[in-house]
Amino acid sequence: MTGRQKVLLVAVAMLLVALYVVAVAGRDDGRGDPAAGPGPLGRLGRDAGAVDPATVGVACLPPAADPAPTADGVVVAFGSTCRLRVADPGALRTLVLRGAAPFEVTARAPGDADVTVTDEVTPGPDGAAVAKVAVDRETEVLLRCPGGGGCAVTLVRS
Repeated sequence: MTGRQKVLLVAVAMLLVALYVVAVAGRDDGRGDPAAGPGPLGRLGRDAGAVDPATVGVACLPPAADPAPTADGVVVAFGSTCRLRVADPGALRTLVLRGAAPFEVTARAPGDADVTVTDEVTPGPDGAAVAKVAVDRETEVLLRCPGGGGCAVTLVRS
């Protein structure tokens, strides 16, 4: 082993020791706060996220009230079925649908898969029924209201 290789090896070893010391000194023994968010790591995914409700077209049967914008997103009320046409988001995004009553969602899987996915969503312990649909191109999402009594779903912004 040459002298240069020995110096490089010692330098790499010292760097590893220094990184270890920094990692140990910066650790926190607490359980953390899930509501605190990802902190600086949140910037890495800032372009990823939910589909913008403004890019979603709505056609419901029987025709119901026009979609109503709210602080959370856009509320879509429908009788038995509703077709949502999501414009091409340009990358993989998530269409987040939230309602107070059970509803059914049918959509094509993202990518080149020739698969249609259907999910029956029911309210959880918090009282909200939430469906998340992965979208990577122009997609049609079918919503159904069990029993046909009418449903209201919010297209959530995030």
